[in-house]
Amino acid sequence: MATDIFETRESQVRSYCKNWPAVFEKSSGAYQFTEDGSRYLDFFSGAGALNYGHNHPELRDLVVDYVANDGVTHSLDMKTPAKRRFLETFERIILEPRNLDYKVMFPGPTGTNTVEAALKLARKVTGRQHILSFTNAFHGMTLGSLSVTGNSMKRRGAGIPLTNSSKIPYDDYFDGDIPDFIWLEKVLEDSGSGVDKPAAVIVETVQGEGGLNAARMEWLKGLSDLLRRHKILLIIDDVQAGCGRTGTFFSFEKAGITPDIVCVSKSISGYGLPMALTLFRPELDVWEGGEHNGTFRGNNLAFVTAARALELFWADDSFEKELAGKIDELREGLEQIAGHVKGATLRGRGFLSGICFPDPDTAGKVAAEAYKRNLLVETSGPEDEVVKVMPPLTIDSEDLQKGLKVIEDAVLAATGQMGEPSRVRPPH
Repeated sequence: MATDIFETRESQVRSYCKNWPAVFEKSSGAYQFTEDGSRYLDFFSGAGALNYGHNHPELRDLVVDYVANDGVTHSLDMKTPAKRRFLETFERIILEPRNLDYKVMFPGPTGTNTVEAALKLARKVTGRQHILSFTNAFHGMTLGSLSVTGNSMKRRGAGIPLTNSSKIPYDDYFDGDIPDFIWLEKVLEDSGSGVDKPAAVIVETVQGEGGLNAARMEWLKGLSDLLRRHKILLIIDDVQAGCGRTGTFFSFEKAGITPDIVCVSKSISGYGLPMALTLFRPELDVWEGGEHNGTFRGNNLAFVTAARALELFWADDSFEKELAGKIDELREGLEQIAGHVKGATLRGRGFLSGICFPDPDTAGKVAAEAYKRNLLVETSGPEDEVVKVMPPLTIDSEDLQKGLKVIEDAVLAATGQMGEPSRVRPPH
């Protein structure tokens, strides 16, 4: 099939298609299908935007019916039945059972939109400019989000100085040699430190792009307690780790904390449609009408699928329990695969997990070998040293094991060990 137009007309800014040159035409569940009829098992899930797989039949039919009946598609912040149903469902299924009393803001369609809104709101509420974020953090590609991102390559793309933010060590950044928050606590308590009190601290519970570093629950709790004492807002960026990706709807639930602001996007629509939320405590709702807006913050197709996805997967704890078993299966398989390479370690949490290799070049070779075997899997980390595994949460055990076997073969091929026996156990 012709691909010249992609090379001659599209910008060089492309990345994924350079590693996966196939032309994907159709998709269903955990699979994508190319124009020439090849089938690829998808352990990428749209970078986390497809937690419930491709084209979930019930969600697909809702989109078709809504469009066929002339439902409002574009509405900015106007009222529609689709928005009402989403808000009522989100309140009933997500917020109330977790004792979360958050206002819901629709900041625009993407993850970086919700981060920008969170930073702007934190500064407006507190009257302070500075934001603290963490080593190896990634929060988006617009200027405010880049200012709190750690990756030097992405930061260089801004073209201007990125100011009003500082980086502090993420959990275990010093391999446990230095007590948690020692620097932060010291400068906040010392009036002579010369460090301005920040408006907020923004953190990912699992650093999706930064190497799948996963914060311990006690570390998150300690951070929350410290910030509360000093009246600094805590922003949790749950764009990639949220919507069930780590095993619970919000990735911070097991830490027993209530962030001041939460950023949600990617899989909140349930169908891969653009949608983002900024959630915050009611007393922080100090916006004036139109002070933060956007043309595409009212995506009604996304409201329709998002409401139904919440009902299908989160109305009770059955899906979460089923997911817990699959998470154990995935982690066990990855641990066995890591055993083939000396020094390789398991990273991440839940269905946002992977393998970190001592030789940074290995992960890219593994991903390339996986692609040759019709599996889509990407890399993560400052040197792309981690193979990042993100299957759909709805994947069945057979396909999960099939993908793990491909990853194992890819690791063996990439490290010159193809003769070794498999360590991945068949499904129970």
